[in-house]
Amino acid sequence: MLYPIVRNTLFLLPPETAHQVSMNGLHLAAAMPFGKQILAGSFNYKGTDLSKTLFGLTFPNPVGLGAGFDKNAEHLDVLELLGFGFVEIGTVTPKAQNGNPSPRLFRLPSQKALINRMGFNNDGVDAIARKLTKRKEKGNSNLIVGGNIGKNKVTENSVAWKDYCINFKGLEQVVDYFVVNVSSPNTPGLRELQEKESLRKIFSELQNLNKNNKPILLKIAPDLEMAALDDIISLTQEVKMDGLVSSNTTLDRSLLNETNMQKATAIGAGGLSGQPLLEKSNKVLNYLYKGIGNQLPIIASGGIFTGADAQSKLDNGASLVQIWTGFIYEGPGMVKNICQYLSTHK
Repeated sequence: MLYPIVRNTLFLLPPETAHQVSMNGLHLAAAMPFGKQILAGSFNYKGTDLSKTLFGLTFPNPVGLGAGFDKNAEHLDVLELLGFGFVEIGTVTPKAQNGNPSPRLFRLPSQKALINRMGFNNDGVDAIARKLTKRKEKGNSNLIVGGNIGKNKVTENSVAWKDYCINFKGLEQVVDYFVVNVSSPNTPGLRELQEKESLRKIFSELQNLNKNNKPILLKIAPDLEMAALDDIISLTQEVKMDGLVSSNTTLDRSLLNETNMQKATAIGAGGLSGQPLLEKSNKVLNYLYKGIGNQLPIIASGGIFTGADAQSKLDNGASLVQIWTGFIYEGPGMVKNICQYLSTHK
């Protein structure tokens, strides 16, 4: 009930500053006497009826946090207290990189949307692996952690597979599953890696390294033509792929109303996320599901704000869902609210 006031205050700050302030606030709350118990008691969904097992992992509930929110695995403990069924860190690259110049994250509040051109800013695979190793050694967490991996900006596409392999080797012991990110619009040329031959090379090399059968999923863009989606569907039958994440942000500005389209033009490059993406991402999800059937699980993202939004993803073939932009607008009670809705509408 208080979050709209908190959100309006945070929205007075630049988006990246607001993100840091809000996460610091959660860490501070968790560090107070009984803080962890209060957070978990307030925001965790207590039921076990939404639990499901996919690619050998048991998810306590189907609501996860998408990559890009906790790029450097700094906030996993407090995010677990907020009841997420799983959290995806990254996107992680072999070498640390600063990403694109600021400002690079923009709000469109009237349509509950964001535009970002972050550019894979992260501390690099070695630093992130050390952080995850230290956390894992504490042994007091059951949170499922995914590793979203990408290539460095300076790496040529012809050898991009090497970056994905470096990331895999660096994180293999500290994440539960991997997501190959070739669909961010903010690294020049990255989306070209969604072509069939490039994907075949990346997944073949990763599976050669994957002696312990760590789940490896592919994250795609919502802007792909049907022929490209057909290529991905056929590729899932040719190389070992454990699932799909559908979908990333979109370049499609036609989803915005006229006022926000003008704002987006002024903002410039970047991927659009949030409420306007729901219908478009659902169509892509449904097309993939009809092509793949029940052969592979699909994690769905794009435009989820309510329990009904999450249910629409499940109805269109998703096994799990991920939130991101909705979490910014709806606040820390979002996971519990979605889970309660899903539980009563099964």
